[in-house]
Amino acid sequence: SYCLGGMAFIYFLMLLFTGLLLSLYYVPSEKDAFKSIVTITNEVTLGWFVRSLHKWSANLFIIFIILHTIRVFVSRAYRPPRELNWMAGVLGFVVAMASGFTGYLLPWDQKAYWATEVGTSMIGTVPFIGKYLIYAIRGGQDISGLTLIRFYSLHILYLPISMTIILWAHFHMVKRQGIAREL
Repeated sequence: SYCLGGMAFIYFLMLLFTGLLLSLYYVPSEKDAFKSIVTITNEVTLGWFVRSLHKWSANLFIIFIILHTIRVFVSRAYRPPRELNWMAGVLGFVVAMASGFTGYLLPWDQKAYWATEVGTSMIGTVPFIGKYLIYAIRGGQDISGLTLIRFYSLHILYLPISMTIILWAHFHMVKRQGIAREL
């Protein structure tokens, strides 16, 4: 059970590698996003494999983060002096979920569009500032090419950099404090 966090890290590295390969062919525009996905899947050598590997790594990344979190919770390793490390882990989970959400729109098909419509509409229920949050996330009232570009930049730049910093801090604290043993 102590390898669950390490497995999540391996999937994160796979996501970085496959994401870099996919970014060579993906075009984040309203006209070309779906066509680029079709090109990656059908015409790029092993493109279907890289895309599938990226998708499955993302799913397994989330699963292993959850399993790792359960292990930490059961062994009560969230207690002092490791509470800051617990918060880093929770923040890492939030960033991982945001990465999954932003990546879901990138194929720019009907399923992705409507999932993003529903997901971003939930933010509109925040009292007083909901409509401003929707505007900030979507880049306007509706989901458009601006939303696609925002999600793409979040997905390939800001969220991976944030996750790298969080993981560095998480690993640094584990190295400094040692691994918490089960009680």
